[in-house]
Amino acid sequence: MMYPFMTLPDDTTITHSEMQPDGSVRVYVETPDEKDGFHNAWCILPQYRWENVHGYSDPEIAEYQDLIGSVAHLIIEFSKEGGFANAANF
Repeated sequence: MMYPFMTLPDDTTITHSEMQPDGSVRVYVETPDEKDGFHNAWCILPQYRWENVHGYSDPEIAEYQDLIGSVAHLIIEFSKEGGFANAANF
């Protein structure tokens, strides 16, 4: 299951999985693109390992790395609670 986490002003969405048995969390980044359809990538926490990067440049991935790094503690906590909505009792 994937849980919504954040939508950026350029319509990039960031979602995350539940915590896996090995303690990892998959963070999915997706940006609509008029030419290519979508750019997307996976970041595996807590290792910050990027996989399946499609359409993003290295500088863009570095920006997402910084962003995810600044909120990783929240993503990891929410992944244990069934996403933000469950953690916040919405």
